[in-house]
Amino acid sequence: MDGVYWSIVLELVFYGWITLALFTGLFQKRKLELIFIWLAISALNEFFIGSGGARLLFLTEFGPFFAAGVLVHHIHSHDRSVPALLLLAAAFLISCGTLSVTQRWMLGHYGIAVSSANLVFANAVMHAALIGAVLLRHRVRASALTLALGGLTYPLYLLHQEIGYLAINAATPIVGKWIAALGCVVLMLFISWAIWRTCERPVQRLLRFWLGRVVDAGRTRFHRPSAGAQPAE
Repeated sequence: MDGVYWSIVLELVFYGWITLALFTGLFQKRKLELIFIWLAISALNEFFIGSGGARLLFLTEFGPFFAAGVLVHHIHSHDRSVPALLLLAAAFLISCGTLSVTQRWMLGHYGIAVSSANLVFANAVMHAALIGAVLLRHRVRASALTLALGGLTYPLYLLHQEIGYLAINAATPIVGKWIAALGCVVLMLFISWAIWRTCERPVQRLLRFWLGRVVDAGRTRFHRPSAGAQPAE
């Protein structure tokens, strides 16, 4: 349907694993150990084995990026422990190595690819921006504008490509390419904001409440108190 939808499959696989880890309690109790195993599988598959099945099942090509996000949140929410910092450094280094997979894909599909140096530089900037945003979050107050800008990014990502092509191609003969492109940007921003405001936010509130209850129920099921345990006051 749309070129940008390729990432949705990976996101579903990732959140499927996270859901399983939450239900079993492993995410809460063995998060760093799980990430270590995940990074080891990613490095082994991408640098030595090259299995397509493992790449999809364990997200070995993009797993280090997901792991870095989890680790940054963990470090910010808990502590800057040495194991967590070492895992974050390992995730970054492995992600730099797996960029060659993306580079080969670009060469195969387009006949040209971004240079390795530029890919690594962009990766470093992306990681630095994520860490910087977390470190500075208390110095930049949230506002209606910043919340809206953040909220519309994912709808914009999903909508911009094919709809953008159609809109620009249809409008260019009438108003010229620059006005068509600018108008398309404005239109996509507005539609993305409207989806975030009228669809995403209400559904998020419902899902947050429902999933919270489901996860709590799962914890109770997998971790029943022992017979001698006393309920909390």
